[in-house]
Parts: sequence; C-alpha cells; structure tokens
Amino acid sequence: MTAPRSLPHPLGVTVVEGGLNVAIYSETADAVFFCAFDGEQETRTELPSRSGYVWHGFVPGAGVGTKYGIRVAGPWDPENGVRHNVNKLLLDPHALAISGDYSWDQRLFGHDMNEPLRMDGTDSASAMPRCVVVDRAFEWGDDRAPHPRAPRIPMDRTIVYETHVKGFTKRLPGVPEELQGTYAGFAHPKAIEHFTKLGITSVELMPVHQFVQENTLLDKGLRNYWGYNSIGFFAPHNEYSSSGDEGQQVVEFKQMVKDLHAAGLEVILDVVYNHTAEGNHMGPMLSFKGLDNGAYYRLVDEQRDAYFDTTGTGNSLNTLHPAALGLIMDSLRYWVEEMHVDGFRFDLATTLTRQGGEVGLRSAFLDLTLQDPTLAPVKLIAEPWDTAGYQVGEFPAEWSEWNGKFRDDVREFWSGADSLLGTTAQRVLGSPDVYQVSRRSPLCSVNFVTAHDGFTLADLTAYNHKHNDANGENSQDGESDNKSFNTGAEGPTDDPAVIERRLRQRKNFLATLLLSAGVPMILGGDEMGRTQGGNNNAYCQDDEISWFDWDAVDTELFDFTRELIRLRQESPTLRPEWYREAPTEDVEDTVVLKRSDDKEFSDADWDNPDARTITLILEREGEDSFGLLLNSAENGVEFRVPKAPGREWELALSSDPEQRVAGPVSTLIVRDGSFTLLRSRA
Repeated sequence: MTAPRSLPHPLGVTVVEGGLNVAIYSETADAVFFCAFDGEQETRTELPSRSGYVWHGFVPGAGVGTKYGIRVAGPWDPENGVRHNVNKLLLDPHALAISGDYSWDQRLFGHDMNEPLRMDGTDSASAMPRCVVVDRAFEWGDDRAPHPRAPRIPMDRTIVYETHVKGFTKRLPGVPEELQGTYAGFAHPKAIEHFTKLGITSVELMPVHQFVQENTLLDKGLRNYWGYNSIGFFAPHNEYSSSGDEGQQVVEFKQMVKDLHAAGLEVILDVVYNHTAEGNHMGPMLSFKGLDNGAYYRLVDEQRDAYFDTTGTGNSLNTLHPAALGLIMDSLRYWVEEMHVDGFRFDLATTLTRQGGEVGLRSAFLDLTLQDPTLAPVKLIAEPWDTAGYQVGEFPAEWSEWNGKFRDDVREFWSGADSLLGTTAQRVLGSPDVYQVSRRSPLCSVNFVTAHDGFTLADLTAYNHKHNDANGENSQDGESDNKSFNTGAEGPTDDPAVIERRLRQRKNFLATLLLSAGVPMILGGDEMGRTQGGNNNAYCQDDEISWFDWDAVDTELFDFTRELIRLRQESPTLRPEWYREAPTEDVEDTVVLKRSDDKEFSDADWDNPDARTITLILEREGEDSFGLLLNSAENGVEFRVPKAPGREWELALSSDPEQRVAGPVSTLIVRDGSFTLLRSRA
C-alpha cells in the first residue's frame, strides 16, 4: 500500500488520517529524521521528500501522545556557519508541547567542550526532553478566535498588570497547594478576585514559552525564575502545569485564558523572540543550531563560527531570514488563533528590527506584523531597546512601547532632582515630545515606574543600594545604585517617620503612573508593598525572594491603588485618547499648566533647576475636571489653586494623609514630597 502523500506545510507535526505529516525546514541538511520514542526505545523515520528547503514525510501509526524529536544529518563546518550533528536529538521548533527536562553534560553539546570546532559524537537522546504530539481540540464555547466574545479592552481603558504565573500564586491563600504556581492556580477564583477587586484589565504574563534552566544557575543551586531563555515558541512552559506535561499543559493554559476572559480580563504574553536558550558557540545544541544554524541565527559575517549578539545572551535570531521570520509569525498567529491570547509584549524588540545589523523601522519583521490580519486586533507592545540601541518613540503608530523615559524622568522628579519640571510635565501629558512629533497618540506610551527588571516599588523607596548577594555574583549584577527615595534607614525599619515617608513616595509614584495620559503598567505586587529584600535582579530567585508574600499585604496601599484605578476608569478626563491642548472652543481635552502661585510658566521657570512644583488642570468637555498638584521639594509649598471649572474643588486623593479641603479653595498647602488631586464635578 502506498503511503499517503506528505505536504511541506504546515511546518512541524500535524495529525492526519493514519499517522502524522512531518515538515522540517533546513537549507543545509543532507537528511532529516523523525524520531519517535517509547520510553528510551527510539524509532527513526527518514523524511523522504523535500520541497524547496522543507523536508517532509508521512509517519504511519503515530498520533496524539507520541513523544518525538528530530535528527539532522549534514556537514559539520562551524567556520562556515554549519553545525549539523546527527548524534544530537533536536526539539521541533513548532512543537506544541515539550515533556521532561535536560541532563547537563557533554551530551547536550554539539561540539567538544575542550575543542569548540570539533564535533562531539556522543548521543544526546538520553539527556533531552521530548516533543509531544497534542490534541488541539478544546471547547472554547463563546470565547472564539479572533475574540468576538473576549474582553477586547480599548487602549484608553487598559491597565496592564505585569506578573508571573508561579510567583503570583505560589503562596496565595485559598488556592489548593497542588495548584499553586500553575496555570490552573492563576485562574483560580482567589487569583481572579485580586485582579478584579484591584480593577486592572490586562494581565501581562512573564515568559510562558517553554524555556530552559541553565546549567550555570543549577550548579549554584539557583533557577531561572523569569524565563527569558526560550526554546519552544509554541509550547506552554511545562513546569507551570498542575495536570502533567504530556500535552496537559496546553489544555490547562487554554482553560486559564478562558477563565480569565470570563472574568473580563485580557491575557498579554511577554514573548522572547530575540534570542534562544542555545547561547553562543559554546552553548548547547537543543534545536535550531542543529537544524539550520545560519537560517535561524545571525552570524558574524567575517567569523561564521561566532554569533552576532545584541541581546546579551550569546545569540540573536536572524530576522533577515524567511525561516526565522516565518517561525515568529507562525508562533504569534498560533497564540492568538488557538490559545486566544490578547496581545504581546516583545522583549528587546529592537533586535527584531535589525536589518544587516542596523535598526530598520520598516524592517521585514515590522512589515509582516502590520499587514497580518490575525495580529491586527491584538495589542502589540515593544520593549524598544536592546544592548546596542534605544528606540523609544520610533516604532510604528500601530505599536505601543514601554516608555523608559517615563520611568526615568518620574523617578528623577520624585527624588528631588534638578531641572525635571519640564520633562515631568511631558510625561504626565503622555510624552508628546516623544510621540506627537510622529503623529502618534499618548496610547502608544506604556507608562511604568517599576518592572520585573529592577527594584519593586517597595524596594525602590526603601533601599539606596541593591542587595543581590543571593544571586552569587557578589552584587555585581543588576542596575547600579538607586537614587535616594527614602529617608533614614536602609531596608526594614520600625521608625514611624521613615515608614510614613516611604508610603507617601509609593503613593506619589502610583498616582503619577495612574493619573498620566497613556497606558499604565503596574508591576505585580507594587499595589500591596511587595519586597524582594532589595534584590533588583531576582531573575534566578525561584523562592520566597520573588514569590508574593500574601501575609504581608499593605492594605492601605492596596486600597489607595484601587481608588486611583477606579477614578481613572470612571473619568474620561484622566485617560485622553489624544494629546491635550490649551483651552479653545473646539478642543475637547485641555490642559492648563500653572506654577504653584497660579501664574503662567515662563521659559525661565521651565529652565529653573530649583523648581519642584507644578499644577496641572485637566478638563474634558461635559466631564469632571481635575487639578493635579505635584510637590517634590523638601518643604511644604502653598499652592494658589485656579478657579474650579465646574463645582467647587473637592479632595479626590492625596499622598498626604493630613490633607484636607473644606469649602471653596483658593490656597492649599501641599506638604514636602507629596501630591494632591482635586476634583471639580461637571
């Protein structure tokens, strides 16, 4: 009987009648093998057909549940960028699930560890995890791609909550122990209750693509907690599954998304397409290196055994090549169409735009994402930098960006630094100096003060220096020393004055974030005072340093953050879709900038290095108006308050617990290092 005709697409493994269709890309291979495993028993099937550079074949008798890997035979010529080694079992780049873990020794390396240009002949199958053929069926009900029934939160109403599947739920009371730290735990009613009570709209999950635990960390007794070490761009990370890793992780992830959607919450994935876990020329051979090294990785032109690296991890994906670009696009579409996610935050996105080593704002990667109808409805957020370039404000108008300038300038302002008045006003107004010049809206700016990479908000306001000793690098890792946002003691303290000062600063930061134009992003746990003990680079701390401590919740800070979010969501004045302008008859959203004495700013005022105060009057036709009074000085300042646009000013919020507003307001004392928000009802 003649075997069914195989097809070169889709890439990866597809269940068909009687077996599997297998298609693997490689320009430089001499032969490609599908390797099925029953325990440690391996059965190899050579893919007999080649269409262009895609090797394909039909594998009879295999189906859902089959564990497998790929082997590629071909030349070993690292000096010319080719690294085929048939002794090494490779992961299918399009695998939907990965089962098992790695055994770190010579078996995982395609080269001899002592002679990097020499091929190693040991077989790696016994040291490698397996790909798993999964059943793609799932009962989504009304939650259908491309999401007609999903939340689909408009950008002006979006409030992003960056968090970690494991860390958020590992110690969450009310979540059964067997579900803590898993996808099922993240969708547990107790987890969802926190999100909905706080009022955020979109959870941004730190990497959930299958990633690798590096041997360098394991040797130190540490683990890769953050997950920025991807190897499987289609597979949900198996360690976060409570139900098993032989395909169950796919079902559990889908159920998590479905449950979060049912609660009105979006799911955004932090994705790492800029590099993989295979590292540089001394790194392991797990997948792409052995499939087609030069197609998937950018190599140094003059030294093809070396990797072009703008990520700081040893390699960069070759987005100049159709194979690598196709992989990224296939992955993005899969997570939208089959996993129903609502958007992506692209780690080191600048690397993906590089054409011939240079940044290209009309690069192939950006062009493909912008014309793809599957991606058009979802949120695309860039981290607009890499180790060799800073692109804040330079991505296309359809993209939003992590606004690093917001973080830096707002931190500087509240530290009491000189000459920050003008830039702080720009940040609060949505950074028109960054985005308006290219006809982009403030919604292109994802504003943040803290993120996973750096101090938590509690630590930002409690430590003057990083405390990363637990990372085993003599505290040489992580950002340099912090600006001083606290007074007195370093770290934990019982001094009531220091505690009060820190709480005020945390409220200042949260208020500046949530009252500014743009899209606010909160680092998970900042709303409840989460600390990492001063560790500002907890990437390797899969323990109590990183996990949320639900027994130490600052309820006052949580309630304050919740009220800020409530105010923002109910008040269109606080979330403009376009830039505010000076008041005129035909402008809907307006802003008036005043000195604390209610006088107009002069050029000299903006340039005054000692200026620490600003009044912003925010108005929108037919809506409540707000007066935001900011004082980063070391002393209290009397503000002469402009006349209320509607009813008399009332106190909306303040970081000063003693702040009071009674009757018609003409002057108001805003104490040192504090903000006050006034409200005038329409």
